[in-house]
Amino acid sequence: MHSPFIRNSLRALRDFFSFNDPDRFLRDVRGVIHVGANTGSEREHYHRRNLDVVWIEPIPSVYETLISNLRPYPRQKALLGLITDCDGKSYTFNVSSNAAVSSSIFKLSDHKVLWPEVHYVESIPMESKTLPTILQDNNIDIRHYDALVLDTQGSELLVLKGAQNILSQFQYIKTEAADFESYQGCCKADEIGFFLTTMGFEEIRRTLFHTHKGSRNYYDLVYRRKDVNP
Repeated sequence: MHSPFIRNSLRALRDFFSFNDPDRFLRDVRGVIHVGANTGSEREHYHRRNLDVVWIEPIPSVYETLISNLRPYPRQKALLGLITDCDGKSYTFNVSSNAAVSSSIFKLSDHKVLWPEVHYVESIPMESKTLPTILQDNNIDIRHYDALVLDTQGSELLVLKGAQNILSQFQYIKTEAADFESYQGCCKADEIGFFLTTMGFEEIRRTLFHTHKGSRNYYDLVYRRKDVNP
């Protein structure tokens, strides 16, 4: 058996890495709505935490792959739709060359500085829905999902604005955001932070995951509703 010193050291090491985990908040939630699914790369991560998950993906071909990937996970389901701040608005959706990971309603801007190899290979006409609309259309009970995860390549603020009347249902919101114009006309990290502050959330974690010489930074940001006990 390990000595008390070794046990305490192992516990401290585990707690340190847990504290620095940007997804630590998932320990405190029952379900996740993930907008910007792509092929569901986090599906096993969610499964290990015994979470119910609704994935939302706009590209039909990627959506089909997502459905296939989710078959082993009965508590996770996929919806097809482009989510913005309004219903029925027409967009040209740009599909990127890196397995559609950088696809967006916006044209590329300084994204090319960080990932010069990425370009658009296809454009697809789409009509948008708000998050409340697509959830209602698919009979999703929002009360079962207390975390919202966004990865929509620059349109995250549009998604949030379209979901204002249900944001109070979430305890946590995690979003990817840049502090520069990665896409033309995209939202930036400080704009998301200002909006969520007005909606009763506070930033609790900021994790840098990509940078270009320290002047162009991409973050994972986690916000907690202010009335939620940490």
